[in-house]
Amino acid sequence: MTISSGEIRRNMTIILDDDVYQILDWQHRQAPKAPPTLTLKVRQVKSGNVYERKLAGNQKLTRAEVDTPKVQYLYPDGDMHHFMDTETFEQFAIPEETLGDALKYISEGDTLEVMMYEGAAISVQVAPSVTLEIGQTEVGLKGDTQSGANKPATTTTGLTLNVPLFVSTGDRIIVNSTTGEYTGRAD
Repeated sequence: MTISSGEIRRNMTIILDDDVYQILDWQHRQAPKAPPTLTLKVRQVKSGNVYERKLAGNQKLTRAEVDTPKVQYLYPDGDMHHFMDTETFEQFAIPEETLGDALKYISEGDTLEVMMYEGAAISVQVAPSVTLEIGQTEVGLKGDTQSGANKPATTTTGLTLNVPLFVSTGDRIIVNSTTGEYTGRAD
């Protein structure tokens, strides 16, 4: 499906150079005595890299028809990770390279959105804050109550971050998935 520059919307997915991009921002310019230009700020869906692309203002764009079903993470199997669509209960596997850093923020049983294009997963959308379990950390010393003191910890998903001294192995914490920082204790 082709669209004109007047039909562009934020977060719309398009195909440029045989790759899927998400539009973050755009600007259409018509300078006097010059052809119109369209400047797009786009994110390549597979890699997450952001680019600025300049195109002819009257160029038609091809819209990428993507689905974003809610899925539940089931289990890992080598470098493949198995998910289940929460509506159809259909199970499918996504390679580790497609999931990338998102793997550090998802645990078995978590629900998230997957962006699917032509039946294949191209990216996953993790919630802004996630609850993870501490897999390993040093023991905080009794009486060490210095305000703001931190120690390194590793979650069961493999994420390494700094946590307050009172957090111990087995505790559940809330982590900001954008920055990878500790934000609080989970109930």
